[in-house]
Amino acid sequence: MVLNINGLGLSLGEGEEFLKTKAASLLGVPEGMVADLKVRRRSIDARRARPPRFVYLVTVRLKEGVSLPPAKTGAGVTVTEGPEHPGEPQGPAGRAPFAERRPVVAGCGPAGLFAALTLAVRGLPVLLLERGKAVPERLPDVSAFWEKGVLNPESHVHFGEGGAGTFSDGKLTSRVKNPYTGWVKRVLVDMGAPAAILVDARPHIGTDRLRAVVVNLRNRLVEMGCEVRFGARVTDFLIRRGRLSGLVVNGEEEIRTDRLLLAIGQSADDTYRKLAERGVAVAPKSFAVGLRVEHPQEVINRIQYGRWSGHPDLPPADYFLTAKIAETDRSVYSFCMCPGGRVIGCSAQGGGVITNGMSCFIRDSPYANSALVVNVRSEDLGSGDPLTGLVFRRQWEEKAFLAGGGAYFAPAQRMTDFLAGKTGSSSLKSSFLPGIRQADLREVLPPFVAAALKRGIEEFERKMPGFITEEANLIGVETRTSSPVRIVRGEDGQSVTAKGLFPCGEGAGYAGGIISSALDGIRAAERLIGSLGD
Repeated sequence: MVLNINGLGLSLGEGEEFLKTKAASLLGVPEGMVADLKVRRRSIDARRARPPRFVYLVTVRLKEGVSLPPAKTGAGVTVTEGPEHPGEPQGPAGRAPFAERRPVVAGCGPAGLFAALTLAVRGLPVLLLERGKAVPERLPDVSAFWEKGVLNPESHVHFGEGGAGTFSDGKLTSRVKNPYTGWVKRVLVDMGAPAAILVDARPHIGTDRLRAVVVNLRNRLVEMGCEVRFGARVTDFLIRRGRLSGLVVNGEEEIRTDRLLLAIGQSADDTYRKLAERGVAVAPKSFAVGLRVEHPQEVINRIQYGRWSGHPDLPPADYFLTAKIAETDRSVYSFCMCPGGRVIGCSAQGGGVITNGMSCFIRDSPYANSALVVNVRSEDLGSGDPLTGLVFRRQWEEKAFLAGGGAYFAPAQRMTDFLAGKTGSSSLKSSFLPGIRQADLREVLPPFVAAALKRGIEEFERKMPGFITEEANLIGVETRTSSPVRIVRGEDGQSVTAKGLFPCGEGAGYAGGIISSALDGIRAAERLIGSLGD
């Protein structure tokens, strides 16, 4: 007999070896009758007023012949035929690989990598193009930017193997319910990600582990017959009578193909413009703009864990906050919270400053950071041009660059000074790379964003007392939470104006984050396979 038990709890100081004992007690059977126990999900219940505890969903297999007495209360117990098995792409597709007009995947982020993997599993190895560099060559370029303020426009935090996620916290949380989610995580573990991502309620890999994972995944694709080319920027699209017939790489090489999975990141402004120029339908979409907030991690630990803060069993605490500001009709929310992380510069073009958060797997930095952002609607942009959102966010990135004094330093301000409407004189401490310079952050934000942020932070203090503190700094600007552009696709996954073009992932405006982007890439690959008879 196999059972699922949801809500099994462990107190601080209790190891997972106690789970079998507790499961047997709950079920009313001797511990020796439990043949096997597998952890399927693990989370932390931390409510400040009571001791934090770890909560588990487990699958228990009882020995043959054991009869189950009525279950005790305190956890949900269900009987199942066996443990759940997540879905995964099935292969082969029943069609031989293409010789000259094989499918092409443009973009080596999560969407592109998992689209290529899905096609390879189905017996259709692809040509995978990436405008940036492979991880080993990419690392020195990113380091030069952080340490010296030297930006390589084709190799930075956004462009290159693994996409922007390679230099991030590597969070794998997603609200999307999809049978392939488990498969994506298992692939990542096979490529070197920590096995804990299979069970943690808020799984993350960490930038230090991700760099090896994406290289291993690329090597797997090559073993499966895919060709991977770096420094290969798609500069044009050949579209005849509403159908893709090929593409141009680096302004000179023509590649003939009638199937392109377009998995560009949201920072490929030049690609968006070329698509619009070639008549590919694009549309504006809502996005968000704001700042990064940085606290000492111990401050967040005290707020979230109370007097149990500092217990060795507890990981660095995180948070997720939202507020609806009635007087401005705006939503303010935290995004991409990085416990034990650091704030990084991730400029994508010269003369602009963009912030993001990053952390390693063990999250051992003394700082915690998160984006605090405000929703931006298409009507805020003041133009009917579908690409106006690119111009809008760029103007604030340029203002941040000037306010930071150049050299890609970010403008920063003590949180209490921002709320009081003044620029402080005392020095600020921050993890931000390349560096910070004090400034009035109201000058680098749209007025409606600055006003909503002020009210939102005050509301966050009500929900999370201690959030407003002299120890917290705000750093600008955060503009890349999601794409301001959507490449319009139909129910068949293809561009509504260019058949054979399958936009997917964050850059296409249909995903945000590693998991949702990977899932969208898988979905696009399956739709491509479904189109092969057209």
